[in-house]
Amino acid sequence: MTEQFDYTTTEHVVGPEAGDQGAEETVFDERVRTEARLIVERYPESRSALLPMLHLVQSVQGHVTPEGMNFCAEQLALSTAEVNAVATFYTMYKRRPCGQFLVSVCTNTLCAAMGGDEIYRALSEELGAGHEETAGTPGAEGSVTLEHAECLAACDFAPVLQVNYEYFDNQTVDEALETVRALRRGERRSPTRGAPLTDFRDTERQLAGFFDGPGAEEATTASAAAPETVRGAEQARERGWTAPPMPDEVELPPIPDKK
Repeated sequence: MTEQFDYTTTEHVVGPEAGDQGAEETVFDERVRTEARLIVERYPESRSALLPMLHLVQSVQGHVTPEGMNFCAEQLALSTAEVNAVATFYTMYKRRPCGQFLVSVCTNTLCAAMGGDEIYRALSEELGAGHEETAGTPGAEGSVTLEHAECLAACDFAPVLQVNYEYFDNQTVDEALETVRALRRGERRSPTRGAPLTDFRDTERQLAGFFDGPGAEEATTASAAAPETVRGAEQARERGWTAPPMPDEVELPPIPDKK
């Protein structure tokens, strides 16, 4: 089990009041509404567009506000309760303003054992911020939001962290500190793999499916697959190993009687 830290907080700030319709009309202008319609057109069922549309909201506002959820509900003919259920379920949708850079430190079992807890503690002390808290003015140059993540799916490179969802593998406390210090100075270190770093809002725009901003071209060609991770698949291909085919007919076991 990972450690809990003094800076950890569960309090959330959700932004302007839901009744502030003037702010909603200003932020979600016709350009954003057009892009929302383009997202909806990708799917046979409009409600399937909710996840990328929430990323679009974050690319505009820097987090998901009540106004953003109302906007999604309006575009997809959903209730605000349905949108809220999704926005509060996934940790990638932030309920408070996010910094220019989101630094996610894996503190799940393997990363924690390999030094993830120490990295998180060191970054918390360096930034004076805890889970989902931001050092600096959110969105401003050099601002950093810190979070500890349950799993970043890179156990073979533990301990790992991500900056705006790009990987920094095999980290030490000193390397993690230098990465964050560089970000605050306005410098962007190269991730271990994947695309060059972009601002959080630019990353969110890409996750919404729009590749027309800074770093978009690199993002379409970069790969986050490390050679060590895909070596097994390459070896199988080299040796002609394949999984046995599924038979055309499969006899299913009997269903037990209900008692």
